[in-house]
Amino acid sequence: MAIAWVFPGQGSQKVGMAEAVLALPGAHERFTQASELLGRDLLAICAGSAEGDLNDLNDTRNTQPALFVVESLLADVLKSQGRQADLLAGHSLGELVALYAAGVFDAGTGLRLMKLRSELMASAGGGAMTAVMGFDRGELEALVAATHGVVIANDNSSAQVVLSGTPEAVGEVSRKLSCKRAIPLAVSGAFHSPFMEEAAAAFAAELEAVPFADAAIPVLSNTDPTPEISGAALKERLRNQMTSGVRWRETMDVFSSADVDTAVEVGPGNVLSGLIKRSCAGITTAQIATTADLGL
Repeated sequence: MAIAWVFPGQGSQKVGMAEAVLALPGAHERFTQASELLGRDLLAICAGSAEGDLNDLNDTRNTQPALFVVESLLADVLKSQGRQADLLAGHSLGELVALYAAGVFDAGTGLRLMKLRSELMASAGGGAMTAVMGFDRGELEALVAATHGVVIANDNSSAQVVLSGTPEAVGEVSRKLSCKRAIPLAVSGAFHSPFMEEAAAAFAAELEAVPFADAAIPVLSNTDPTPEISGAALKERLRNQMTSGVRWRETMDVFSSADVDTAVEVGPGNVLSGLIKRSCAGITTAQIATTADLGL
């Protein structure tokens, strides 16, 4: 049997999440490192006490670095305790944490990549995203194929996807689709869609100079959810992530075929755990989000 560690993405952040990890080794130093890189107090932003411009944790330029710091600290302690995973995967920005946990790059590199990624994504505005639940997949795929300007950005499970594209196209598919719920997301752009091409090209150009080591643990990428350890291959997959969908449904299928019996969600919340519980019979889930969860 096998263990998978999974790292959540945007939507899992919550005010106060940093307080739960501040007692971990190196926590204050990593938050300081991130704050100096960003030019603003990330710890205060996480606490909801920041002032001035860019003080909202839900701004993607804060969300992404903050989640990286919290999740990377938790992963560090898990490894220092001798705990091991057989597979790693992350949802959207969580993929960068998975790469860090696999030893592909260090924390400083991860923070620089997360800063760049978040700023590029924030600048690519004008799009919309809507989560839809309880639908017929054939009907959904037919509507998306027939509607210009919309794609399935996050294929989260058999019963939940996120549409991304122009506001008009996303709205049209949402109205025509027979589903239990369609919830517009509070985002500024059409993430994980072709509308991110300019941002993705800029990110890819920066990635060229960043060394990626081979992974110590196989990583399942959003663009290609098959186990991979080659640093070059993992970089290529990450390069394409901004414009491609998050193939989380297929990632969970790999867990089942790889005899994963335990999936540990490393980070705040339980979004990924919930998806796994509903989709993967026989897989036990656990959450590691605080010092208490680590037995400290």
